[in-house]
Amino acid sequence: MTDGSFLQSFHALRDGLVYIEPEQASRFAKEIAGDFNPIHDPGSRRFCVPGDLLFALVLARYGVSARMHCRFVGMVGAGVALVFPEDPGTSFAVMDSQGKKYLEVERDGPVVTDAYTIEALTRSYVAFSGENFPHVLVPLMERHEVMVNPARPLVMYDRMSLSLREPVGSLTETVQPHLKEADMRVDGKRGEARLDYALCVDGEPFAAGSKHLVLSGLRAYDAEAVRKLVDEYAGWKARYAGATA
Repeated sequence: MTDGSFLQSFHALRDGLVYIEPEQASRFAKEIAGDFNPIHDPGSRRFCVPGDLLFALVLARYGVSARMHCRFVGMVGAGVALVFPEDPGTSFAVMDSQGKKYLEVERDGPVVTDAYTIEALTRSYVAFSGENFPHVLVPLMERHEVMVNPARPLVMYDRMSLSLREPVGSLTETVQPHLKEADMRVDGKRGEARLDYALCVDGEPFAAGSKHLVLSGLRAYDAEAVRKLVDEYAGWKARYAGATA
């Protein structure tokens, strides 16, 4: 189990339980993942902890297995005490102190435990979230002639996976994510977007990943409404950058 030192300011450990304050979750979303989804804002009525932060804590605690599959089965709100199992095995769940599950994990194969390598992989993996909107999701919505509710844009992780193509020792170079394919299935007011990508060092892929996102409250595509939403999103990002400069 690694120390996950770069994550220390984004969670607290008390009596063996993990706590993530809304302010910590929001900073992680914006500063590490580049994700300005308003559901991660501390004052949001629908506030939830970013799935990327839960996944990052799993990698920091247990290392990176050659093959990992995660499914999000609950939204972590403010003040939730999380239990990360001491002896997880190949299949385990992150749950609260009352036994409610939030994240189910399956893993197998050799485990990477080098702290620097885990951090490099994690930062690359979660930074890809910053490209989801608008760069990837807007073209997908336009292609399928649907859009999220601009007044309440709801995009959530459903599941994600990560697999290493070959044994990884200690990385010394920056890891870069590259989108390989993006697609979306629409069923009424619900859509599921699948993003497949490669993690590369010096342009050479050594890991593959996939993220599945659920889009709720879909409606007919309106180019002007989407443009306003994109501008609003850019405004959130710019204001945060100005406030923290």
